[in-house]
Amino acid sequence: ARALTPQTAETDAIRFLVGTQSLRYDNQIHIIDFDDENNIINKNVLLHQVGEIWHISTSSADKGVLATCYNKTSDTKVMTCAAVWRMPKELESGSHESPDDSSSNTQTLELLCHLDNTAHGNMACVMWEPMGDGKKIISLADNNILLWDLQESSAKAVLSSSAALEGKGQLKFTSGRWSPHHNCTQIATANDTTVRGWDTRSMRQIYCIENAHGQLVRDLDFNPNKQYYLASCGDDCKVKFWDTRNVTEPVKTLEEHSHWVWNVRYNHSHDQLILTGSSDSRVILSNMVSISSEPFGHMVDDDELSDQEDQHQEEKIKEPLQDSVIATYEEHEDSVYAVEWSSADPWLFASLSYDGRLVINRVPRALKYHILL
Repeated sequence: ARALTPQTAETDAIRFLVGTQSLRYDNQIHIIDFDDENNIINKNVLLHQVGEIWHISTSSADKGVLATCYNKTSDTKVMTCAAVWRMPKELESGSHESPDDSSSNTQTLELLCHLDNTAHGNMACVMWEPMGDGKKIISLADNNILLWDLQESSAKAVLSSSAALEGKGQLKFTSGRWSPHHNCTQIATANDTTVRGWDTRSMRQIYCIENAHGQLVRDLDFNPNKQYYLASCGDDCKVKFWDTRNVTEPVKTLEEHSHWVWNVRYNHSHDQLILTGSSDSRVILSNMVSISSEPFGHMVDDDELSDQEDQHQEEKIKEPLQDSVIATYEEHEDSVYAVEWSSADPWLFASLSYDGRLVINRVPRALKYHILL
């Protein structure tokens, strides 16, 4: 497996979706519910009969709707296609008990619509607009950016605008992210070693970070609390942080992994917490506090301090906090292709390795209280 996503619209129950990559059997989407109080994982399985799943993403507005990118074989050619699906009604919201006998109870996803890309090439990923009604999605296909409008309760996708990557050679997007800032009018894409920003209204390029990494850029993520800040990672084993207003140099670089970095994710609430997953089989949780929205720690009210504390506090305020690696998780034995934060619990995250192992972890308690208190 290499496809993992939190159920974005589910903000009460802790829930992740995993897509399988099997050549011999029908592929599946596993709905993973984590019961936080009892430390129990429940699982429901949905059949995804159209092919192995390379990417999965969920609607930001509708708990039951998701999109997958999957491989389809036709006349000796393998195409990567994308489709929008609805899960069975009774599985839409989180915290489900597992069926006692799961083998007899496998249900099938309902196909809402195909994102028809026959003219545009292979789909790399599908991104939902972060806010809004869940009707706008962008797909990246080879060198095309396609903006779709979902109509008639998502049963029809209309291509509303598109842009193509121009240049020499076979240009192909590897991944992209939709920015939650600027009224959701910007996305960032990665192709080869380059990161580009686009305006979704004009479909024009707004910035370009050439040679962002020494090798292929694998993934991107926006800081949810600080506009203009973007993280990227790639095959040069590095994670880099950019201010998109000045793209000549990264603001910070992390070099903790010893192999390709597949995934980088900002925590949705506490943007100093950064998760990365790599083919070195490790997941690393970093505290990038110096470039977070709270580089000097929390604001303290003057009234709360006595004179002595006051002086001490002033000395402390001038010094930005230090960046560090909080923890390295080594529960995986294979390449970690995906890491994701829960959309319901900011202290909980999941990681997925190619051998199909899903691990759920928490931010260390001491750090959690340090951030909160």
